Amino acid sequence: MSMYQVKPLCGSLLKPDLPTCMYTLPNIHTQQGNSCTSEVCSEHALQNGEVDPAVKALEARQDEILRKLYELKAAVDGLAKTVTTPDADLDLTVSSSLSSDSPSSTTFKGVTNLDTLLGKDLGALRDIVINANPAQPPLTLLVLHSVLCQRYRVLSTVHVHSSVSNVPPQLLSCLGPRHADSYARQMFQLGFTLIWKDVPKLQMKFSVQNMCPIEGEANVARFLFKLLSPYPSDAALATLVDSWVDTAFFQLAEGSAKERAAVLRALNSALGRSPWLAGQEFSLADIACYCCVLQSGPASSTPNNVQRWLKSCENLGHFSPAKLFLQ
Repeated sequence: MSMYQVKPLCGSLLKPDLPTCMYTLPNIHTQQGNSCTSEVCSEHALQNGEVDPAVKALEARQDEILRKLYELKAAVDGLAKTVTTPDADLDLTVSSSLSSDSPSSTTFKGVTNLDTLLGKDLGALRDIVINANPAQPPLTLLVLHSVLCQRYRVLSTVHVHSSVSNVPPQLLSCLGPRHADSYARQMFQLGFTLIWKDVPKLQMKFSVQNMCPIEGEANVARFLFKLLSPYPSDAALATLVDSWVDTAFFQLAEGSAKERAAVLRALNSALGRSPWLAGQEFSLADIACYCCVLQSGPASSTPNNVQRWLKSCENLGHFSPAKLFLQ
């Protein structure tokens, strides 16, 4: 029994109605050879574990934007150190320096990490701000600054506060000459800002928001020395170092003639048993006592062991900034 014939419902001449509310895609079946559209190539690249070139370009653009943001953050962070503090009326910047990447002398045992000690802050310069009276130059800090410049890339800057009317020229250049790249703060690891100001005690500010100022040259010296070398793990040895530091500042620098004579005898006795005050290794005790001994009088009047020790300190090469103020 024959059936009736029905015309086909779809054919080459039939054009279906397509919606106009959606975007159109190219027909991949009509492509010839190995050529493909960008969309197909991207899908093929993703299927083979490759990175889409468009994604690479986007990542590169993002990295460049983040780099510029870090530079801006470093500049703003440096300005905030002075603008958000009572020292906003700074009126003169006189010097800045950039050290080399060479490590410091092997005098200091152990290497410290700035991120561990000061906290990790990408793009922001860790700026240490110190207020000092020009009538009492902090010789210990000048020595520590010299050693810091051998260990880190340090942006060193000197300012003069409006409370000080006259500052000797040698104090204006005590941190070295101005560096040509001082405007690029992101190039440096550590900022060292010294402000000559009429203050009764030396003050240091590191994080204005998170910590109170540190007062006293001895305490600031301890803070800076920890950026160079950790304190001895032996509690007795660490106590000995702290004892010599306090003796230097409170008896040699501020004590009477009788107290200074007693300290020199103690120094002579200790240096007769070991090359350095804390034993076999150079420490903050030697830096503090060296500066205070020379401030208290001529080296020729000190005992024999102390004179030998003073020459050993000078041979290290760290004390040339302090000696400029003692001549």
